[in-house]
Amino acid sequence: MAKAERAAGDRLLVVAEVAALMRVSNMTVYRLIKTGELPALRVGKNYRIKESDVVAYLDGSAVHPGGEG
Repeated sequence: MAKAERAAGDRLLVVAEVAALMRVSNMTVYRLIKTGELPALRVGKNYRIKESDVVAYLDGSAVHPGGEG
């Protein structure tokens, strides 16, 4: 039940908000969407990205120094 409640409260962000959050350009966000690295919903001609998907992408892209060697 907690997962359903969390999903219901998940914010939908526009490309510009995601770009600002990640500190990248809008075009980088569009590229991530096109390659399938960042899931997005199509609303008309625009995209909406779940905030949880952005967090998951950033968590998956984290670099942990000293992990190999």
